[in-house]
This record gives sequence, structure tokens and C-alpha cells, in this order.
Amino acid sequence: MQYIIFDLEATCWDGNQVRREQEIIEIGALKLDIYGKCEDTFQKFIRPTRFPSLSVYCKKLTGITQQEIDSARVFRQVGAQFIEWIQADDDEYRLCSWGGKDKTLLLSDCRNAGLDNDWLDPYIDLKSQYHHLMGLQRKLGLKKCLLREGMEFDGNHHRALDDARNLVELFVRYLDVWSY
Repeated sequence: MQYIIFDLEATCWDGNQVRREQEIIEIGALKLDIYGKCEDTFQKFIRPTRFPSLSVYCKKLTGITQQEIDSARVFRQVGAQFIEWIQADDDEYRLCSWGGKDKTLLLSDCRNAGLDNDWLDPYIDLKSQYHHLMGLQRKLGLKKCLLREGMEFDGNHHRALDDARNLVELFVRYLDVWSY
């Protein structure tokens, strides 16, 4: 069994997003063994196709530059690499992210790119589980939950690999408690 702890960054705009479907622009993931030890990492930028120019808001929020996006491959290529990376060991796995939006974005981009999406089925929404376990009524972001646990966020918030690394800290703390 392996745990794939991942985070995504996507196109975004300040204010009204009517008729603007988000596209993934970065994937960051860590592959953990059953004991929570990191075995490998994955990080790639993705060039969006529907709205190829990042908004000023998106660049400021994520710190991702237009140059990084312009030189990246499209989701069909990077998504296929990500799927291959996840399934490389031919081992059972669980995808884990902070909230269901990441799975929804992957599903949408897989459909738009003509990629299989069955690989998304073994999924765990750690945000929902954490809030349920802690009896929290109001949904808190990862950074606030880490502080609540006495941990500090390390790295750049809203960068996929840094967010995934920080989620690993919380995931490992409750490794024997999550519902798999």
C-alpha cells in the first residue's frame, strides 16, 4: 500500500469567474509507504490551453510565473506522467488531498484531455476527515489546521509540492486514525 499525498494549483481570477473553468497548472505529490516514509516526489507545471495567460491574481497567489507555464507541457502529457508515476510500483495506493476540489479538477482535466480517470477512485478527502475527527464545524484551511496542531507551515503556501509536504506532516500524525 502506498499513499499519494498531492496538491494542485489551478488557473484563478480575482472576483467574477463566470465562464472560466479552472485548469490545473501545477501538480505536487509525495509517495509514502505504509509507515508514512516518503519514497518519491513528483512536481510538474502544466500549460493551460483554454486560458493560457495567467491572471495577475493567479501569479501573485501562487508565485508561478508565466514563463514557467509557457515552457510546460499540456495536461494530457503531464497527467499521463503523473498517472504513470502513481502506478509505477504496481502497488495498491490511496490518493489523498486537502479537500475534494483537487479530485474534481483532476477528473475534469482528465476528461478534457481524453485520459482515463478510473485511477482516481481510491481517494481520501483528508480535510473532511480531519474536521470530522476534530469535531470542527467550520472548515479551516491547511495552514490554520497545522497551527492548531502546533506545527508551522514550511515553504510557500499555494505551491503544490510545498502544500503537499505540509499535508504529509498532518497525515503522518494521524496515520493510524484516517479512514481508508
